[in-house]
Amino acid sequence: MGAKDYFWKVWLRPNLLTQDVENDYIAEVSTEKNTLRNEDIAKRIVAAGSEIQYDTLLSIFNQHDRIIRESIQQGYRVLTGVCQCTPRITGNWIGATPVYNPSIHRKTLDIVPSVQMREALTRIGVEILGKKSAAAAIGLVTDVSTGKTDGTITANDDIKIEGEKIKVDGTHESIGVYFVDAATSERHKVTHRLTQNDPRCVIARVPADLKKGTYTLEIVTQYTQGLFLKEPRTIEYSPLQLGDAEGGDDIL
Repeated sequence: MGAKDYFWKVWLRPNLLTQDVENDYIAEVSTEKNTLRNEDIAKRIVAAGSEIQYDTLLSIFNQHDRIIRESIQQGYRVLTGVCQCTPRITGNWIGATPVYNPSIHRKTLDIVPSVQMREALTRIGVEILGKKSAAAAIGLVTDVSTGKTDGTITANDDIKIEGEKIKVDGTHESIGVYFVDAATSERHKVTHRLTQNDPRCVIARVPADLKKGTYTLEIVTQYTQGLFLKEPRTIEYSPLQLGDAEGGDDIL
């Protein structure tokens, strides 16, 4: 194997899908704290010496994204230097004259890396940091209405959150379960009573008025092994995808 230009640092944590199997782990890439957006990419291009102004770059990026979205709406496959997006509808179709049923079918995308992205991945090495300690973490989110663990959730229905030290407890006013909109950073707190609230499992109701989009799940708690932290900590899990309230569509 050739020399690597970059390295992903990886923690190993127990695989919650195979709880009866010992020594079964999945890799968790230790990502940078901040998510890069068009604004950040434009700033990087300007910092690299581009003669194109920041505002112009950002306008071009936003138009690029809009045209991709519209093209997919029109039924096109879209291939960029990063990935290929192909329209797909999931769900079974029964009968000779089936109709689209949003409670069964979902409009989504198959997203695969482009040739350039696959080549870029070959230049990444992997550094195993070891087993992740039993620190507070969310390991798996299940949509109770569908049984899916792929990150899709349903408005006004429950999700099962599994992990370590995730019990929602404490006296601080911020304690609770939140859905944070990836596009606007708006935080939506769960107001429905938690069906289950244990150190390794929390069942929470997705707010009924949550809009279609991509979200980060946050648990804010002071709990830790039966004690209380002086200050609340935030445990995050992302991304979660919410479709329309009546059954919904998956989105990119």
